[in-house]
Amino acid sequence: MDAFHTLNTDDHQHLTRLQLYETGEYACSYLPQQRARSQMIAPADAVNAGNYQNLLDQGFRRSGLYVYRPKCHHCTACQSMRIVVDQFVPSRSQRRAKSRWSTLAISVHDLAFSDEHFKLYRHYQNTRHSEGEMAQDDEAQYRQFLLKSQVNSLLIEFRDTQNDNRLVMVSAIDQTTLGLSAVYTFFETDPHYSGLGTYNVLWQIELALRMGLPYVYLGYWIEDCQKMSYKSKFGAAEVLRDGVWMTL
Repeated sequence: MDAFHTLNTDDHQHLTRLQLYETGEYACSYLPQQRARSQMIAPADAVNAGNYQNLLDQGFRRSGLYVYRPKCHHCTACQSMRIVVDQFVPSRSQRRAKSRWSTLAISVHDLAFSDEHFKLYRHYQNTRHSEGEMAQDDEAQYRQFLLKSQVNSLLIEFRDTQNDNRLVMVSAIDQTTLGLSAVYTFFETDPHYSGLGTYNVLWQIELALRMGLPYVYLGYWIEDCQKMSYKSKFGAAEVLRDGVWMTL
């Protein structure tokens, strides 16, 4: 662990100093042969609904109770991405995905464990990311990752009303003063349900627009990572480069 640093955030107009530390190196999850580091907020409970927006705007992201951003010494490939919702215009293929899944029943829930959610999560990990560490997640790890939060967080259910109200997608979302932050989404991977991920982002953009929130934060984007290529297909995107949000 490296020496602690400090970060200033505007917490309800009061300047708050947060401590930061860098992790040791670990294998990069996105770029083979690369080594990664993260910069994390310490203590974790210093993050709250008041200062989290400021942290998002400085490139941080949440995983459970931990808030972090990439801090690799020789790589800047990870870039925070957000959609400017009032400038977004869906493409033809995105409009098709929206039309196809417009009959899904959508409901909003507090963070709480559900066997049905966990079963879908395991199915998603084992079919989409079987080579990753998350494919081995047990119930405790799932709870730690998605059901622990100190900011305003919700679970969104999407059910197929034309197929026995089957649960086909769950999305964990944070609401901040300026937007929605897509924490994680998992869904049915059967080819019949293609386009669910696209529909989910479109739904979040529309929700933010209805709520009068200017942004939807999509986490990190890496140009050379195939798994993240879908993010660049959403127009009106901005990425954070050298501390400045710039049009992608």
